[in-house]
Amino acid sequence: MTINLAAIIIDAADMDTESSFWHLLLGGSITKTENHHFLRVDGFPPVVIQRAPGHVPPAWPRDGAQQLHVDLTTDDLASADRAALDAGARRLRPTDDTDLANHQGSRVYASPAGHPFCLRPA
Repeated sequence: MTINLAAIIIDAADMDTESSFWHLLLGGSITKTENHHFLRVDGFPPVVIQRAPGHVPPAWPRDGAQQLHVDLTTDDLASADRAALDAGARRLRPTDDTDLANHQGSRVYASPAGHPFCLRPA
């Protein structure tokens, strides 16, 4: 038996803002329908931003519920940090908890819809 990851689905009240954020951060191409934006990036399963008018952003880490968490790796954490913030991410933890020399730790952010994600050294 084989099980494959077919897609990552992300709820958002504002699909344009959320899909633009992930597109700016990861590249690729977007196909839009009324209720879904499909981001296709080489090497990733499709990232689908799904219309969720009543979506309430998680208050993680305050309440413990994340709803979704994405870990991304990079060979240049400083540049990826700037790209994430420029694309509209909000930092959730300070940057001094990452040991770049030993490839330890991660930088933690929230997307515009409030979904947590990490950038880690590759």
